Amino acid sequence: MLQINQMFSVQLSLGEQTWESEGSSIKKAQQAVANKALTESTLPKPVQKPPKSNVNNNPGSITPTVELNGLAMKRGEPAIYRPLDPKPFPNYRANYNFRGMYNQRYHCPMPKIFYVQLTVGNNEFFGEGKTRQAARHNAAMKALQALQNEPIPEKSQNGESGKEMDDDKDANKSEISLVFEIALKRNMPVSFEVIKESGPPHMKSFVTRVSVGEFSAEGEGNSKKLSKKRAATTVLQELKKLPPLPVVEKPKLFFKKRPKTIVKAGPEYGQGMNPISRLAQIQQAKKEKEPDYVLLSERGMPRRREFVMQVKIGNEVATGTGPNKKIAKKNAAEAMLLQLGYKASTSLQDQLDK
Repeated sequence: MLQINQMFSVQLSLGEQTWESEGSSIKKAQQAVANKALTESTLPKPVQKPPKSNVNNNPGSITPTVELNGLAMKRGEPAIYRPLDPKPFPNYRANYNFRGMYNQRYHCPMPKIFYVQLTVGNNEFFGEGKTRQAARHNAAMKALQALQNEPIPEKSQNGESGKEMDDDKDANKSEISLVFEIALKRNMPVSFEVIKESGPPHMKSFVTRVSVGEFSAEGEGNSKKLSKKRAATTVLQELKKLPPLPVVEKPKLFFKKRPKTIVKAGPEYGQGMNPISRLAQIQQAKKEKEPDYVLLSERGMPRRREFVMQVKIGNEVATGTGPNKKIAKKNAAEAMLLQLGYKASTSLQDQLDK
């Protein structure tokens, strides 16, 4: 039997020009007509893209973070990186076909952007990038540009060593905790309030006002937590200017036991703080034993776990539940605070926002 070789013909049109070619298969015919069009076409050919330049322009392939660490050591100011929450993007409605299946053709995932806060001494910088490391590099580059031409600060005298030790102790505490600690010692009321909220949903801006007795300050940030922290940092500068409290020396009692001085914290004390830290500070102010937390049970499916945590203070017992141990412990501390007569740590408006 005779076998007839089958030939395929393909036609290609670009603008007003048309080419035809044949091949033993459709693919070969397409390749032949494409080669013919490339050589004979009068249309301008695309310009070749230049090779990608090296992102790291530092000599010796030194990353900005490594270079900044060396500069920070010379200045005696450590470089501290703090990750910030990535800004959310608006939710786009997914497309579904007639069978209810997800149509991936029209799904465009939005890239996630990371943000980092960099602190070098009294200077603050912000960086962003597609990864956490890229955001750190971006912040380090900004810090290098700002600090390379600044003089290196002189070391403090030996007479200030005592003050430096106090500053080192305060460095381990958050600005908000320091505000509450100073206010408690001076018997001054403290309140935090979000007074302004602006910007689109993916770029919100908050302004928080803090009032400590007669002092007040405002802070702005892309989250309520950041604006609250900046407000506390500003008011701390004013509170540290206050004269030191007089030291009252009490006469020693040789035959009677010295009575315990119990600091009474009002029901509004510590509002806005983490319930676990708030409960611990209240017990510390009362000079009583710290709260005792015990995990009672762990139940549920692997992806829907529920933890039950118990907290005990003296004869008072309270429990809290949550999807992990941390949240269960936090809810148990909040339940104990309400049981002891203190107001809720988080206002109803903040709970609705969350």
